[in-house]
Amino acid sequence: MSDRHIEGIEGIEACVFDAYGTLLDFNSAVMQCRDEIGDSAERLSDIWRQKQLQYTWLRSLMGTHADFWQVTGEALDFALAAVDIDNPDLRARLMALYRELDTFAEVTETLTRLKAAGMRTAILSNGSPDMLNAAAAASGIDALLDAVLSVEDVGIYKPDPRVYQLAVDRLGVAKENICFMSSNGWDAAGAGAFGFRVVWVNRYAQPVEHLPAKPDVILDTLSSLPAVLGLTPA
Repeated sequence: MSDRHIEGIEGIEACVFDAYGTLLDFNSAVMQCRDEIGDSAERLSDIWRQKQLQYTWLRSLMGTHADFWQVTGEALDFALAAVDIDNPDLRARLMALYRELDTFAEVTETLTRLKAAGMRTAILSNGSPDMLNAAAAASGIDALLDAVLSVEDVGIYKPDPRVYQLAVDRLGVAKENICFMSSNGWDAAGAGAFGFRVVWVNRYAQPVEHLPAKPDVILDTLSSLPAVLGLTPA
């Protein structure tokens, strides 16, 4: 699938990014241990991610919030059990690697282009602050971000509107002047319902979610984002 969008997005003052799956490749932790995990590696990574998201939604609905580090560990425990792996050392390595995930190939260049054009940039993520700061520093993108915002400030996970409001409050930018990027269709829908302009980075060739809000623009990667926003380097 090639990048596709109906038109550009005008009037944007800040670009706010989801972290996991959008800037950071959550599969990279398992892939670095692939030789040890063997044929179960891809299945382990898929289950880990699915359970991680499910647990955030379930905890939000149950009113039993725990930070994303705990949720990520609990999801990994489920995933390891699902593929019949009992290896505490491997678990510890996978959790450590989650704090220094690889960025996708175009991320640094895209953020650099946005900053050169004078755009404000931020992460808005389910991740806990220490996880996000560690990953941003490890990948070197921390210098390209004006803010790293975590759901921990409101104690509930996306797509609760209070999470998206964090970006409005912290950046001092009206929601209609914020462009939000996510690779998760459900997150894109939540941000759109809140009132952000939304770019869905459909890295995994998924169909559009059947939810009330649709993305303004659909891209395969972030590479075309500056052009979508009509930006040229300062």
